[in-house]
Parts: sequence; C-alpha cells; structure tokens
Amino acid sequence: MENDSQVRVAARPVRTPPDEARGGISFPVLDGRRSTSATGRAILADAAAAVDADLAERIRACGDWRSDYAPFIRELTAVSADSAESALAISRAGLESMRSRLTFAWGGRETPVGSALAQVEPTRELGTGLIQGAAARVSELRVPYRGRELHGSSLAEQLDRWVDAGSVEPSFASAVGEVARNPDWLALTGRRVALVGAGAEIGPLEPLCAWGAEVIALDVPRPRVWERIAGTARAGAGAVHVPVAPDGSQGADLLSDLPEANAWLQRMGQEAELALGMYAYLDGGGHVCVSAAFDALASELLAGGHASALAYLATPTDAFLVPAEAAEHAHSAYAARRLRKLAQAPVRALSGGRLFRPAYAEGVPVADALVTQQGPNYALAKRCQRWRGLDAEASGHRVSFNVAPATWTRSVTRNRVLAAAYAGAHHFGVEIFAPSTTRVLMAAMLVHDLNRAPAPRSHPEHLLSDGAAHGGLWRAAYEPRSVLGIAALAGLPSTLMGREPVA
Repeated sequence: MENDSQVRVAARPVRTPPDEARGGISFPVLDGRRSTSATGRAILADAAAAVDADLAERIRACGDWRSDYAPFIRELTAVSADSAESALAISRAGLESMRSRLTFAWGGRETPVGSALAQVEPTRELGTGLIQGAAARVSELRVPYRGRELHGSSLAEQLDRWVDAGSVEPSFASAVGEVARNPDWLALTGRRVALVGAGAEIGPLEPLCAWGAEVIALDVPRPRVWERIAGTARAGAGAVHVPVAPDGSQGADLLSDLPEANAWLQRMGQEAELALGMYAYLDGGGHVCVSAAFDALASELLAGGHASALAYLATPTDAFLVPAEAAEHAHSAYAARRLRKLAQAPVRALSGGRLFRPAYAEGVPVADALVTQQGPNYALAKRCQRWRGLDAEASGHRVSFNVAPATWTRSVTRNRVLAAAYAGAHHFGVEIFAPSTTRVLMAAMLVHDLNRAPAPRSHPEHLLSDGAAHGGLWRAAYEPRSVLGIAALAGLPSTLMGREPVA
C-alpha cells in the first residue's frame, strides 16, 4: 500500500527505540498471575463503593465472577438512577480504579495506565499517509435496507415504522430525520473524525468517506486491515489520514504504541477540530485494555485542547436506564399476550419463573439485556467507555454515545448460540439489522451529534438512552435473558440449514 500513488507519507525524524521490549497495557499481577476476573470485580466494586457500600461488598465477595457478574451490572445501573450525583460518582470512581489498576509496561517497568502518558516518552515518531477518495460525494442520506436504498419520503416512512414497532426510540427517528433534511451536515466540514478501530465492521468509516468527510484512521498494523481501510477510502470521496511507522507499515497498536499514537493524534488535532471515536474491539481482557488505552487518549487530548468531542457506539446487550415510556410499552406488550400467556404459563412455572420473565419486573426502568455469553470482560469494557462518556459530558465536552441495534456482524455469526438467538429474535419483537444498515444509521447519528448541541438532560445516563436504536430490546415484553434460549431454539433450524438471516 505504501507504493500506491494515492498514499503520501510525510517523513519525520525518528528516534532510535530502546533495546528493551515494551509490554504495553495489561491487567496487574495479583498473587502471581494476571487475573482479569479479580481486577474486573475490583474495579466494579470500587465504582459501586462511591454510592453503595453494601453493593460494593457483595461484588467483592462474589465467588464465581464469570457466571454471576450480570446481576451486579444491572444493580449498579439501577443505583445510578438515584440521582445525577450518583451516576457521576460511580463513573468517576470506576474510571479512577481502572486507571490505577491496569498497567503499562515498558523498559522492564510498569506504571498505572492512568499515568502512562505522563511518564512514558514515544520511542518513535509516526508519519502520516493520505488516501484521497476518487468518487463523487454522496450528498444525500441514503440507508440500505432489505434490498432497497431508503431516502427522502421512503426513509421517513421507515423511521416511523421502526418507532411504531418499538425498534428505535422516537428521539432516534427524529435525529436521523433531521440529518436527512440537512444533507450539508454529512461532510462534517471543518472537522476531522479520528476512528480508533477504523476497520470495525459497523464503524462509520465507509459512510463518512462516501459523504466526503475528513477521517483519521487508527487500527492495528495488520496488512489485511489496512487493505480494507484503503479500499474503503479510495471508493469514497473523503480524505483519510493514516499513521505510518518508520518501516513504512501503516497502523499503530494502542496497547503497545499508546505514547506514539497520542503524539500523532495531538499533531492531527492542531490542524482542524477533532472528534475522537472509539470503535475498537478485542476478545476477552484485551477489550478492557484497549478501552483503557482509549480512555487515556481521550483524557489527554481533551485536557490539552487537541480534541473537542468523543464518540462511541454502545451495545444494546447491556443494562441501561431507559425512558419511562419504554418500560410502559413493555408492560403493555406483556399484558397483551392473551393466548401466548396460556401457553407460556406452564413453562414459566416449571422453570421457577426464570423463563418468560416480564421486562422491568423490579420497578426501576433498567433495560437488562446483558448476554452472559459475552462475558464479564466485555461488560466491563463497555462500562468503562460509558463512564468516560458520562464524565466527559458532565465536564462540558461534546459526546456522541449511541446505542446501536443488534446486528448480524461476523463475530455474531461465529457464535452459534448468539447466531441462533438472533435468528429467532423476531418471535419476541426484536429486529436484527444488517451491518450495512447499522453502519449508515449510526454514522448519521454521529453526524447529528456533532452538528447539534444536546438539549439539557434531566439525568446524565440519558446520554446513553437518547437516540437509541436497540432493535426492540427495550420495549419487548420479556426480559431478554429469560427468552434467549427459546429464541435460540426457534432460530436453530435456519442457522443449521445455512439460510440467510432476516435483517
């Protein structure tokens, strides 16, 4: 790729790296090993301790964290509903714990990740490559959906249908509709958007490039990743800036190249207003580590004035404080089961109430859609991202934090249980979206949030629920985990036969 005529590399002086290998971000050593469970449990307990000592103690005492973490995540979300002060206290305590517990290793030493950028100097300086798109700019919001391309009145009608079906919140439809009516917003003129995890399947790279936006792409230094990013950039109409190592390779691994990436982004933020977006994903504890790396970058760039906004995609399979209207919708759906109620009653009784459990049964409007198969590290990583978003907005920064719908991504289709559950989800009022649809819709939400200042929020957690496209999980009659297995059984035949998913 470095020989492509569309890539221009700005040469910079390079310091010789030290002889010692850098280890990067990792979990700390506890009792002779790096335990993700012990550290994750401690971080969530520290967050809870800011407002609820009893909850914190129960988290610390949990013996089987991998199996029993989910109810604690839901309870921590419910506690944050008590007040704005509670939500922010939890966020700040959780961030402080994560930043003090995870470590950054270099030169045979380790330091807390929260102080890494103050203590560790870059060992090399990244250059900058430019990939310029050659296509004409797409100047209208067009959303691919089930073989059609929605725009204008057809898009407006589909947004109304999604609202009526309970697949999205009305605020989501309103925001996307506003972008459609203001197509000049799409190019994000005067801004640069830095995408950490630029090659993510449902990240906004492709739509932003099509709309002619200026993008800064960060991802791991793997040729396949950068071939895909370069192909997307060349097929678009925007400009994509990429980090280039002294050996000519593209990319930077935030886990080990955090100081270098920070210095490079600081330079990129001097030339135009910068929004920093988190789209990276790693399996297991790596997801927590890369979220910690992003947190360090966000803290440094916001504090230094090198970035003016943060952006995230939230998973719908988490626990959220939701609008009262969503909970009321779910209660009405549960009450309207009629014939299904008779059929489900024996099954529910035999399961001891675990199956077909009504949504919002515990009173507080917390949508509990955690999928335990995703594991406690995934839940903690997403929680750390939420904490940073809440703290940043409370500190006066612009934050785009949008719940994306459940989507047929490659990671889902590789997991047989989730793939089967997704295939059967429509039986419970949940729509699973195609990646091409999710990408454009969530990129439109990002464009909206960067062009429109948010209205005052009555609670900080509404940052996460305003403009949510949850696919129906928040308004369905049942608590999602109580019907996950049944949905998987219903969807299993189609997955075994290799049918294309309905999306």
